[in-house]
Amino acid sequence: MFASRRSVAAIALTIFVVTACKKKPEPAPAPTPAPVAAAPVAPRVNQDSIDAARRAADAAAARAAADAEARRAAAEAASVRSMLAAKVYFDLDKDEIRDDAKATLDAKVGILNLNTAVRIRIAGHTDDRGSDEYNLALGQRRAASVQRYLVSRGIAASRFEMVSFGKERPAAQGENEGAWSQNRRGEFEIIAGGDMLRMPK
Repeated sequence: MFASRRSVAAIALTIFVVTACKKKPEPAPAPTPAPVAAAPVAPRVNQDSIDAARRAADAAAARAAADAEARRAAAEAASVRSMLAAKVYFDLDKDEIRDDAKATLDAKVGILNLNTAVRIRIAGHTDDRGSDEYNLALGQRRAASVQRYLVSRGIAASRFEMVSFGKERPAAQGENEGAWSQNRRGEFEIIAGGDMLRMPK
Protein backbone atom coordinates (compact mmCIF):
# COMPACT_ATOMS: atom_id res chain seq x y z
CA MET A 1 0.00 0.00 0.00
CA PHE A 2 2.80 2.24 0.89
CA ALA A 3 4.43 1.32 -2.39
CA SER A 4 1.32 2.15 -4.36
CA ARG A 5 1.16 5.56 -2.67
CA ARG A 6 4.68 6.17 -3.65
CA SER A 7 3.91 5.14 -7.18
CA VAL A 8 1.00 7.55 -7.31
CA ALA A 9 3.17 10.26 -5.81
CA ALA A 10 5.90 9.56 -8.32
CA ILE A 11 3.46 9.73 -11.20
CA ALA A 12 1.97 12.95 -9.88
CA LEU A 13 5.43 14.42 -9.45
CA THR A 14 6.36 13.41 -12.96
CA ILE A 15 3.21 14.97 -14.38
CA PHE A 16 3.92 18.14 -12.36
CA VAL A 17 7.53 18.33 -13.55
CA VAL A 18 6.58 17.66 -17.15
CA THR A 19 3.85 20.24 -16.95
CA ALA A 20 6.10 22.76 -15.22
CA CYS A 21 8.91 22.30 -17.72
CA LYS A 22 6.66 22.61 -20.67
CA LYS A 23 7.34 25.96 -22.45
CA LYS A 24 4.70 28.53 -22.41
CA PRO A 25 3.46 29.21 -25.90
CA GLU A 26 5.11 32.26 -27.37
CA PRO A 27 2.79 35.15 -27.98
CA ALA A 28 1.83 35.75 -31.59
CA PRO A 29 4.12 38.31 -33.15
CA ALA A 30 2.67 41.80 -33.34
CA PRO A 31 1.63 42.68 -36.85
CA THR A 32 4.33 44.55 -38.71
CA PRO A 33 3.11 48.03 -39.53
CA ALA A 34 2.70 48.65 -43.22
CA PRO A 35 5.59 50.66 -44.54
CA VAL A 36 4.70 54.34 -44.90
CA ALA A 37 5.03 55.32 -48.51
CA ALA A 38 7.66 57.99 -48.84
CA ALA A 39 6.51 61.24 -50.39
CA PRO A 40 7.52 61.30 -54.03
CA VAL A 41 10.73 63.18 -54.47
CA ALA A 42 10.35 65.97 -56.99
CA PRO A 43 12.63 65.40 -59.90
CA ARG A 44 15.62 67.63 -59.79
CA VAL A 45 15.01 70.52 -62.09
CA ASN A 46 17.84 71.85 -64.15
CA GLN A 47 18.41 75.41 -62.88
CA ASP A 48 20.15 76.34 -66.13
CA SER A 49 16.98 75.54 -68.07
CA ILE A 50 14.91 77.70 -65.72
CA ASP A 51 17.36 80.59 -66.07
CA ALA A 52 17.43 80.22 -69.85
CA ALA A 53 13.63 80.22 -69.99
CA ARG A 54 13.50 83.35 -67.84
CA ARG A 55 16.06 85.10 -70.02
CA ALA A 56 14.10 84.17 -73.15
CA ALA A 57 10.87 85.45 -71.59
CA ASP A 58 12.58 88.70 -70.53
CA ALA A 59 14.03 89.16 -74.02
CA ALA A 60 10.62 88.52 -75.62
CA ALA A 61 9.00 91.04 -73.26
CA ALA A 62 11.70 93.60 -74.07
CA ARG A 63 11.18 93.07 -77.81
CA ALA A 64 7.42 93.40 -77.42
CA ALA A 65 7.86 96.62 -75.43
CA ALA A 66 10.29 97.99 -78.04
CA ASP A 67 7.89 97.09 -80.87
CA ALA A 68 5.00 98.76 -79.04
CA GLU A 69 7.10 101.88 -78.48
CA ALA A 70 8.13 101.93 -82.15
CA ARG A 71 4.49 101.68 -83.23
CA ARG A 72 3.52 104.45 -80.79
CA ALA A 73 6.35 106.68 -82.05
CA ALA A 74 5.42 106.00 -85.70
CA ALA A 75 1.76 106.84 -85.03
CA GLU A 76 2.81 110.02 -83.20
CA ALA A 77 5.13 111.04 -86.04
CA ALA A 78 2.35 110.45 -88.59
CA SER A 79 0.01 112.64 -86.56
CA VAL A 80 2.65 115.38 -86.32
CA ARG A 81 3.28 115.23 -90.08
CA SER A 82 -0.44 115.52 -90.71
CA MET A 83 -0.68 118.62 -88.50
CA LEU A 84 2.36 120.21 -90.12
CA ALA A 85 0.92 119.52 -93.58
CA ALA A 86 -2.52 120.99 -92.78
CA LYS A 87 -3.35 123.64 -95.37
CA VAL A 88 -4.58 127.17 -94.77
CA TYR A 89 -7.01 128.95 -97.08
CA PHE A 90 -7.41 132.53 -98.28
CA ASP A 91 -10.19 134.77 -99.46
CA LEU A 92 -10.36 135.96 -103.06
CA ASP A 93 -7.43 138.24 -103.98
CA LYS A 94 -6.34 138.36 -100.31
CA ASP A 95 -3.19 137.35 -98.48
CA GLU A 96 -4.41 138.06 -94.92
CA ILE A 97 -4.50 135.13 -92.49
CA ARG A 98 -8.12 134.21 -91.77
CA ASP A 99 -9.29 133.29 -88.26
CA ASP A 100 -9.71 129.60 -89.17
CA ALA A 101 -6.17 129.61 -90.61
CA LYS A 102 -4.78 131.07 -87.35
CA ALA A 103 -5.95 128.00 -85.41
CA THR A 104 -4.26 125.73 -87.97
CA LEU A 105 -1.02 127.72 -87.80
CA ASP A 106 -1.05 127.90 -83.99
CA ALA A 107 -1.14 124.08 -83.89
CA LYS A 108 2.04 124.06 -85.99
CA VAL A 109 3.82 126.46 -83.60
CA GLY A 110 3.88 123.99 -80.70
CA ILE A 111 5.20 121.25 -82.96
CA LEU A 112 7.89 123.50 -84.44
CA ASN A 113 8.98 124.63 -80.96
CA LEU A 114 9.41 121.02 -79.84
CA ASN A 115 10.96 119.71 -83.07
CA THR A 116 13.65 122.34 -83.52
CA ALA A 117 15.39 120.58 -86.44
CA VAL A 118 12.30 120.77 -88.65
CA ARG A 119 12.37 123.12 -91.62
CA ILE A 120 9.29 123.84 -93.72
CA ARG A 121 8.63 124.94 -97.29
CA ILE A 122 5.55 127.19 -97.53
CA ALA A 123 3.93 127.18 -100.97
CA GLY A 124 1.40 129.87 -101.98
CA HIS A 125 -1.36 128.96 -104.46
CA THR A 126 -4.17 130.83 -106.16
CA ASP A 127 -7.26 130.02 -108.16
CA ASP A 128 -7.10 130.29 -111.94
CA ARG A 129 -8.58 133.76 -112.32
CA GLY A 130 -6.16 136.52 -113.23
CA SER A 131 -2.88 136.57 -115.13
CA ASP A 132 0.05 134.26 -114.45
CA GLU A 133 2.14 137.18 -113.18
CA TYR A 134 -0.57 138.41 -110.86
CA ASN A 135 -1.17 134.95 -109.40
CA LEU A 136 2.53 134.21 -108.92
CA ALA A 137 2.88 137.47 -106.97
CA LEU A 138 -0.30 136.75 -104.96
CA GLY A 139 0.93 133.22 -104.14
CA GLN A 140 4.24 134.68 -102.95
CA ARG A 141 2.44 137.21 -100.73
CA ARG A 142 0.35 134.41 -99.24
CA ALA A 143 3.45 132.32 -98.42
CA ALA A 144 5.13 135.40 -96.90
CA SER A 145 2.02 136.16 -94.84
CA VAL A 146 2.09 132.62 -93.38
CA GLN A 147 5.78 132.92 -92.59
CA ARG A 148 5.27 136.29 -90.86
CA TYR A 149 2.51 134.82 -88.72
CA LEU A 150 4.69 131.87 -87.60
CA VAL A 151 7.69 134.13 -86.95
CA SER A 152 5.45 136.42 -84.86
CA ARG A 153 4.78 133.33 -82.70
CA GLY A 154 8.50 132.83 -82.03
CA ILE A 155 9.63 130.50 -84.85
CA ALA A 156 12.87 131.56 -86.55
CA ALA A 157 12.44 132.85 -90.11
CA SER A 158 15.45 130.74 -91.18
CA ARG A 159 13.37 127.61 -90.69
CA PHE A 160 11.14 128.45 -93.66
CA GLU A 161 11.48 128.49 -97.42
CA MET A 162 8.83 130.19 -99.52
CA VAL A 163 7.68 129.45 -103.02
CA SER A 164 4.73 130.50 -105.17
CA PHE A 165 3.05 128.24 -107.72
CA GLY A 166 0.33 130.73 -108.56
CA LYS A 167 -2.46 128.94 -110.38
CA GLU A 168 -0.25 126.19 -111.83
CA ARG A 169 -1.07 123.44 -109.29
CA PRO A 170 -4.80 123.47 -108.57
CA ALA A 171 -6.04 121.23 -105.78
CA ALA A 172 -9.50 121.05 -107.37
CA GLN A 173 -10.73 121.34 -110.93
CA GLY A 174 -13.73 123.44 -111.85
CA GLU A 175 -14.89 126.91 -112.67
CA ASN A 176 -16.90 127.51 -109.51
CA GLU A 177 -16.41 128.83 -106.00
CA GLY A 178 -16.20 125.32 -104.56
CA ALA A 179 -13.06 124.60 -106.62
CA TRP A 180 -11.62 128.12 -106.41
CA SER A 181 -11.86 128.19 -102.59
CA GLN A 182 -9.80 125.00 -102.37
CA ASN A 183 -7.14 126.40 -104.70
CA ARG A 184 -6.56 129.65 -102.75
CA ARG A 185 -4.29 128.03 -100.21
CA GLY A 186 -0.96 127.77 -98.45
CA GLU A 187 0.67 124.34 -98.35
CA PHE A 188 3.44 123.01 -96.11
CA GLU A 189 6.20 120.51 -96.81
CA ILE A 190 8.86 119.26 -94.38
CA ILE A 191 12.24 119.73 -96.04
CA ALA A 192 14.50 118.83 -93.09
CA GLY A 193 14.34 117.30 -89.63
CA GLY A 194 11.31 115.11 -90.20
CA ASP A 195 12.82 111.82 -89.01
CA MET A 196 12.00 111.85 -85.28
CA LEU A 197 8.89 113.98 -84.94
CA ARG A 198 7.31 114.35 -81.50
CA MET A 199 3.95 115.70 -80.43
CA PRO A 200 3.79 118.37 -77.74
CA LYS A 201 2.22 117.07 -74.51
